[in-house]
Amino acid sequence: MKRLCLAILLYTASTTASAAGLPAGVKQPHLEIDLSDKESLQRGARTFINYCLSCHSAAYMRYNRMAKDLGIDEESLRDNLLFVTDKVGDVMKAAMPAEDAKLWFGTAPPDLTVVARSRGPEWLYLYMTGFYREGSRWNNIVFPNVAMPHVLYEWQGEQRAVFETMEDGSKQFDHFEVVRPGSMKKEEYDAAIRELVNFLVYMGEPARLVRYRIGVYVLIFLGIFLIFTYLLKREYWKQLH
Repeated sequence: MKRLCLAILLYTASTTASAAGLPAGVKQPHLEIDLSDKESLQRGARTFINYCLSCHSAAYMRYNRMAKDLGIDEESLRDNLLFVTDKVGDVMKAAMPAEDAKLWFGTAPPDLTVVARSRGPEWLYLYMTGFYREGSRWNNIVFPNVAMPHVLYEWQGEQRAVFETMEDGSKQFDHFEVVRPGSMKKEEYDAAIRELVNFLVYMGEPARLVRYRIGVYVLIFLGIFLIFTYLLKREYWKQLH
């Protein structure tokens, strides 16, 4: 019981800390991650491979493992998702060499295999929906002065961040204003980002659903074992009385 209470306190503290780490005025969204929705994961994988894998690697994930988990046959994998390599057993390496990326962007793009575990799905969602134009460059509401350009701007369009001046002179984020609409409506873009985040969460721990399933079997076993243990205990105590 003490361990359960401690786990709940640690989770609450981490959630509160994550929300507190956001800039003033930015609200933490609620995301429902569903790793059993294979169609959503497939669409998220397609977005990741087409738009993220050009610069970012996922060096701890193999194409064939992803295809097996998400229900993608090898022919579809080869035709639609293998752009950097022709071997389904290869890991997901970025198309851009790290040296070139560092030269062009000032820093090498990080590997994204476990980014959802380090940053959290809510932060990733805010990051991918929080790009805005600031003069001739892109900025981000949760990652100020980020070196990464907005690779999905054609989907989202261009927006401008509106800040509110507080009594102490500091500025607080208020809302976004659309400067130029993209090819997707806001609801469509948000849904696409949720699916991308869903895939990133899967990639951070591909065996999560298997772990959950094994956990159910373990609990069932322990429940049955408890019955036999109790009956055995009664037999022992009969001999003592």
